[in-house]
Amino acid sequence: MKKFVFFILTLAFASINYLNSQEPANFTAEDMWKMRRTGAPAVSPDGKSSLFTLTGYDLDTGKSSTYIYLLDNESGEKTQLTFTGSESAPFWCPEGKQIGFISRRDDKPAQIYIMHSGFGEAKRITNLPVGVYAPKWFPDGNRIGFAANIHPGYDGNFELLEEIIDEQRESKVTAKVTENVMYRFWDRWLTDGFFPRLFSVTVDSGEVTDLMPGTSNYFEMMGGVSYDISPDGNEIAVSMNSVPRPFEELNYDIFLLKTDGSGDMENITPLNPANDINPVFSPDGNYILYGEQSIPHFYADQVNMVVYDRKNRTYTNITSGVDLSCEQWQWSADGEKIYFHAQLDAKKPLFSIPATGGNITEIFGDGNNNHLQITGDNTLIFTHDNLNMPANIYRVARGSYDIQQLTFINQEKLDRLNLGGVENVTYKGADGTDIQMFIVYPPDFDPGKKYPLVLMIHGGPHGVFGDQWHYRWNAHLFAEPGYVVALPNFHGSTGFGQEFAISIHGSHADKPFRDIMKATDYMVERGFVDETRMAATGGSYGGYMVSWIAGHTDRYACLVNHAGVYNTHMQFAADYTRYRSYQYSGSPWDDFNVLMESNPAMFAHNFSTPMLVIHGELDYRVPVLHGLLVYGIYKRMGIDSRLVYYPDENHWILSPHNSIFWYKELHDWLKRYLD
Repeated sequence: MKKFVFFILTLAFASINYLNSQEPANFTAEDMWKMRRTGAPAVSPDGKSSLFTLTGYDLDTGKSSTYIYLLDNESGEKTQLTFTGSESAPFWCPEGKQIGFISRRDDKPAQIYIMHSGFGEAKRITNLPVGVYAPKWFPDGNRIGFAANIHPGYDGNFELLEEIIDEQRESKVTAKVTENVMYRFWDRWLTDGFFPRLFSVTVDSGEVTDLMPGTSNYFEMMGGVSYDISPDGNEIAVSMNSVPRPFEELNYDIFLLKTDGSGDMENITPLNPANDINPVFSPDGNYILYGEQSIPHFYADQVNMVVYDRKNRTYTNITSGVDLSCEQWQWSADGEKIYFHAQLDAKKPLFSIPATGGNITEIFGDGNNNHLQITGDNTLIFTHDNLNMPANIYRVARGSYDIQQLTFINQEKLDRLNLGGVENVTYKGADGTDIQMFIVYPPDFDPGKKYPLVLMIHGGPHGVFGDQWHYRWNAHLFAEPGYVVALPNFHGSTGFGQEFAISIHGSHADKPFRDIMKATDYMVERGFVDETRMAATGGSYGGYMVSWIAGHTDRYACLVNHAGVYNTHMQFAADYTRYRSYQYSGSPWDDFNVLMESNPAMFAHNFSTPMLVIHGELDYRVPVLHGLLVYGIYKRMGIDSRLVYYPDENHWILSPHNSIFWYKELHDWLKRYLD
């Protein structure tokens, strides 16, 4: 696979003169949280406009506000449409005369609202005791589809559903009881009996129809749902788990669901043992495009695009010969092409491929691109961000490779900041394999001086430190105190081919550890790193690697372990345990010795490097006892350590105040050992 090697020590977006001749400012966590976040565009039926959201945070209250804007897809002019600050998920009616959105108003759960495109007062369409999400207008304009979580016992009666909710809320019993294998996920328990379903609501009358009566299963576990409504409005293609209770595993299949409320549905991918996701009807309704994985036990398995011929009931894998994992695909307006995104060498380009398969064309390869939308004339609208810039909306006109930036959100803030440069390099890692790595330099970097080095180790392990703006682990905030920051994409990272990603199964420690050591060697050899002042930092799997490093080398002055796996044995208490045995090549009941070979907890006798431990109580992906255990062992061993515990955060730190505090703790810890 090709590697991109380039050197950037000036920011592509930087202005030569700062606004109002201001001196460049240091970048702080407060600056980051004052930036507004651009949501996904929704293109109008005539292709001339897009709806999108902007979310901002009030640092006094810690609360967020989200507003909907209308964007001119030609000029980039934007107009604010909503003003309550509680809106999300904007979408268009088929004629383009009305828009819909989700809003939390009057202290009630999120409901669907619509307004005319002249735009004015919004009208509430649903009034349910539960929040709704994922709205889509039916092609005839008379109904809107949406999802909601309900208790099957409500039997179509929303007044009864409200009684069930009140009864659970007022119960003095706090016990959670289950016999399911999967009983909690991410930061929520799954023992309340609620399951997601698809519904429709008639726009004029407000009548709600349960489209999936009798169904009790899961859509996307992080809370969304991928579905599409057929052009004639008679069917919905939806991706849903097909494995019944006790949910020993998750296997997503594509179901064709009648929209008449009968609940009749057909599984059209029953023979594939792995996940089938994100169905999209062709413009003529004759085909369904969806994503297919083939290895059930590999969550980062490559996703191929498959076209299902509805008439002939045949399947065509149009990307079987391509070493890319596809995502966010859309049909062209004429149904002749498929446009999609896929990770490639730490970027996420925009691609196209004929709908029948064939050669892939890279349309735009820089940075991180998402939320692809296509107008009637095949103009492409999408969001783009990179290590130096938060997301904005861009366009590529039909038949052109000229990229036009339509929005310039946060530009004034960026122009006044003094951010360091970014370098994209390749070095030799484990077994002589090429390893891609970004280097982020501190402001005013001088290659003639010696700097502390901070290694950032990404999670997953099947993830990537891409050319993207990150709000939780922002590389510029790591570099700002005067540190050179290295972000290696070690073995197991995604976007470098299937073989590279799966190469660490059975041994999560070996090759990534060697890659990280060689990354450190490479940085020292560059001549501007002081090898007596180096730190290794990581979250989730990155925290696992930090604990592994603690037991296998003392070359770093300090370590930072955020939400890290410490004892692999305890990961069988995580939210999803189905394939742990495969990933580790062992389990507590079989090949236990193999499981322990890659267990950081087995090497505590070698610990000597100071460690900052950060963990959230609501982290069910890596249960909080991992953090408390490694911290307790450090303290009993008499080694410098510090614990930052969040009682109300999950695997991620999402509150503005908690995040700002997180960065302060990070900087204070690094300063203690690197300055």
